[in-house]
Amino acid sequence: MKAEVRRDAVTAFAAVIVLVALNLRAFLTSSSPLLGAIRLDTGIGFHAVALLTVLPMFAMGATSLCGAAVGQRIGARAGVALGLAAIALACASRYGANGAAPLLASAALAGAGVGLVQALMPGVVKQAYPARIGVMTGLYSAAIMGGGGFGAIASPWVAQALGGTHPDWHAGLAIWALPAVFALLYWLNMRRMEFTAEAPRRGLSWLRCFASPRAWLLAICFGLVNGGYTSLVAWLPHFYAQQGWSAQHGGSVLALMTLAQVVGALAMPAIARSRGRDLRPWLALTLAAQLAGFCALALQAPVPAPAIALLLGFGLGGAFSLCMVLALDHLPDPAQAGALAGFMQGLGFMIAALAPFVTGWVREHTGGFALAWAYLGAVVLVLLPLLLRFDPRRYGAATAELFAPRAVPSSSLAPEGAATRKV
Repeated sequence: MKAEVRRDAVTAFAAVIVLVALNLRAFLTSSSPLLGAIRLDTGIGFHAVALLTVLPMFAMGATSLCGAAVGQRIGARAGVALGLAAIALACASRYGANGAAPLLASAALAGAGVGLVQALMPGVVKQAYPARIGVMTGLYSAAIMGGGGFGAIASPWVAQALGGTHPDWHAGLAIWALPAVFALLYWLNMRRMEFTAEAPRRGLSWLRCFASPRAWLLAICFGLVNGGYTSLVAWLPHFYAQQGWSAQHGGSVLALMTLAQVVGALAMPAIARSRGRDLRPWLALTLAAQLAGFCALALQAPVPAPAIALLLGFGLGGAFSLCMVLALDHLPDPAQAGALAGFMQGLGFMIAALAPFVTGWVREHTGGFALAWAYLGAVVLVLLPLLLRFDPRRYGAATAELFAPRAVPSSSLAPEGAATRKV
């Protein structure tokens, strides 16, 4: 009977992880298919449009960096709840947004909420599923990508259904407050589950990662990988809109890309784990898929848009989840691995936030996206030799001094058995 309860709790907690993760990208991808209507009503220019993606990515990065400190103060359960509440409030506020300023403010608030959740969830997942880290990280990553797909395809549909001939983009953006509230309520109900987590460890600071070359390498690689994603979220529907496609069709291509991301995020960690700890061959495979997709876009090859979206999505989704596993694999301790993953995401998302600016600038000065796609293909070529440096046999040496223990007065040590509490 005890085994059955535990099995049910494992399944229930996995469902919570999925519900939370579904809210981490929908607000970001929902605006891209509705850019035409948003620009028509508000008059915002291309630079402000780029900020709808750039600002939340910067906010994600900044909040991811301090997320571990927040978790140490209030705990993972309260920290994730706070992040979900921020996402819900940001999305709801978009129903009354009538200009660039409130839209950008809501984007920044949602990004901050996402950053807080993303800083805490990897450590929670590693603590809850130490023997299934590859599968569960893949599930978590896939749910993130799936939420992005829902945002891209459902937002223009909601806007069209409620607005008729003039799409109600306010409703299309604000609708994502509802799943955020639902996930928040489900997350707060976790006190009934049988999961325990280590008490927040004070003094475990991500600031120590600034002195680690390996932490910087992880952050740079993660940022460059996600730069392709942020650029496609910002510009892919607009790219097809310039070719006469409707908002729904452009959003459908983006949704198809995110569907392929879900497949890549789920499949690649599981396949890689079944073959050993070395993730480099599988990372190279995801980069090859991305390179093929960007080359097809840049050269305007006679390849159907769905095929390009599938290539790019599989490559981006697989690379994202493999990078998450890569960071968590470097350290056996869940709290330390979570801090390293938080640093990687923090700086990585700030780097990724620059990509839509670069690609938007190239588009503005050339009148098309060909060179922008070529630039992203070149970034993939730069990534390949960087990712090949992650030999699992050197993880220990690369992080040996990262969180080396420091002397602690014996009077400050907690009694044995006091290190667990309910999540």
